[in-house]
Amino acid sequence: MSYIAGVDIGNSTTEVCIGEAGRDGHVHFLASASCRTTGTKGTLANVHGIRTALKQAVGSMGRQMGDLSLIRLNEAAPVIGDTAMETLTETVITDSSMIGHNPSTPAGAGQAVGELLLIENLVRAKQGVSYIVAASSAHSYEEVASLLNAVSGRLTITGLILQADEAVLVENRLTKKIPIIDEVARIDKLPDGVMAAIEVALPGQTVRMLSNPYGIATLLKLNAEETRTITPIAKSLIGKRSAVVLKTPGGNVRENVLPAGEIYFHAKEAGRESTHAGFSYSHTKEAGRESAHADISSAPFEDFHSAGSSERVSSVNLDEGADKIMRALEEAGTILDISGQPGTNVGNMLSRIKRGMGELDKTEGADIRITDILAVDTLAPVLVSGALAGETCLEKAVGIAAMVRTQKLPMQEIASQLHEELGTEVTVAGVEAVMAALGALTTPGIMLPLAILDMGGGSTDAALISRDGNVAMTHQAGAGELVSMLIETELGLGDRHIAEQIKKYPLAKVESLYHMRMENGQMSFVEESIDPRFYGRVVLLTEEGLIRIEQDIPMEKIVQVRQEAKRKVFVTNAFRALKRVAPENNLKNISNVVLVGGSAEDFEIPEMLMEAFAPYRIVCGRGNIRGSMGPRNAVATGLVLSYVGEEK
Repeated sequence: MSYIAGVDIGNSTTEVCIGEAGRDGHVHFLASASCRTTGTKGTLANVHGIRTALKQAVGSMGRQMGDLSLIRLNEAAPVIGDTAMETLTETVITDSSMIGHNPSTPAGAGQAVGELLLIENLVRAKQGVSYIVAASSAHSYEEVASLLNAVSGRLTITGLILQADEAVLVENRLTKKIPIIDEVARIDKLPDGVMAAIEVALPGQTVRMLSNPYGIATLLKLNAEETRTITPIAKSLIGKRSAVVLKTPGGNVRENVLPAGEIYFHAKEAGRESTHAGFSYSHTKEAGRESAHADISSAPFEDFHSAGSSERVSSVNLDEGADKIMRALEEAGTILDISGQPGTNVGNMLSRIKRGMGELDKTEGADIRITDILAVDTLAPVLVSGALAGETCLEKAVGIAAMVRTQKLPMQEIASQLHEELGTEVTVAGVEAVMAALGALTTPGIMLPLAILDMGGGSTDAALISRDGNVAMTHQAGAGELVSMLIETELGLGDRHIAEQIKKYPLAKVESLYHMRMENGQMSFVEESIDPRFYGRVVLLTEEGLIRIEQDIPMEKIVQVRQEAKRKVFVTNAFRALKRVAPENNLKNISNVVLVGGSAEDFEIPEMLMEAFAPYRIVCGRGNIRGSMGPRNAVATGLVLSYVGEEK
């Protein structure tokens, strides 16, 4: 009786499967466990996570670590997914030029134009001149209201800017109502004496004049050239309830277009990566025990193209957008390496990603390459330099996930350290994609030929098993991490953790203490009152309870951004990957697709893929590994199954 543990080290999760190998050539599955991968995939830092997952699995069996006969690690493909975001333009404000801050607490309504005047300088004001007064928090709301009431009959005060959160308190005490905005932290930076335009929208509405470059031109009397340079400011004020634009002297507002740079594809003639697995498989379940049998031959696999291959170089400019980048990638052929133009955004980005892999592969003269990218168009909030309240401007950006490959990862070093720490035999066995395919075969109701999509955190991998045991496979850049980055960027969250949560869970809006509106429009009522701190807020519906979204973002926008990010990454990558492994590169030659990996557990990605594959009549769905594990544990299960085949 032997206890065999299969260990799958993924970009995000380390998974374990333990089986009992019987003399009859069958495997009885006993336990499974998973934990977050410690360190970068394929490094010695993974050992801690492997030990943790093994301990959980062995403990659930009532056994000790010493009872394990053999630990089998996946032959992790020497690829690591990485992501980066680059904006194509940057709005540069060379003087204090705009405010579009805290739109939820202004007072009054309407537009006003006037010369900016600090409240302490009211004594210098002249009759017949329109003024917009600015008051720091050193002045109380009673003092501000009293000073403005005292001069209202003599001076023309058209608007007010406050540093404190006191707009309503001041307005309630004014004899003449004017538009007021507040919470401008850097009010001391306002240039005294320049012309300013102010706008406060009615409740439920947003500014109209100051979010329109021609509206700003009308209020501040700008010429055509000044109107062109003010456009980035108008864009950044879209959706705000209050805003101020200052007419800075000398026309020192400019938009600086940064060099995006070219991407270079080093490629050879197109081809498919393939290997022959030569396995047969059977699976039974009896008396609550899972049992499986696999017969698998050795499968030599080499998918790293040699440096000596003849190559041709094609290029595309980053600012042409994601569609043209991906079209150029497809037309380039089989990619040997991808690089960027030196001294540009994309050049620096791709070099940074390669340096990260270089820190993992310490081999002298290591051949490190980027063999695939996924480019996605998005909008990124860019901080406006010189702005007074952290204003941002949405600018065109391209998110890129890159697949970085080296000759090898130190898997044998990981095995040696595990053996030293645990005293158990540890081997590196099984090509990752082949093991995933073997594990996927334990899903009830499937048959050969079969395609699998392994959707993880860093990459989307595909494998196609033909009836005679041939396996074609590919590794694609871009998966869950890129989706999280797009959500974080487009919503301006500044928090990767909450972006991960938004990716994983559906939303609702708490509309009273006893009911909430789901993102699909359904109304949900509860018997016990909802915590008052969730009232009126958008929340995530998790297994542990509600999580409040702190940012004031409409639920509909969050849903739209989340779904679009998943379509841009997973639907695009699914088609790319399956096309590469399909016979004659034609999706109509694939009949069955099983989805495995962490992202296959997502509450909407499998349905998106089923809908996308419908025109091709492909049977597509989540895998159910061993009839009980769902889409998880495919590689770890395949490692245990393959042991029996090798022994036989």
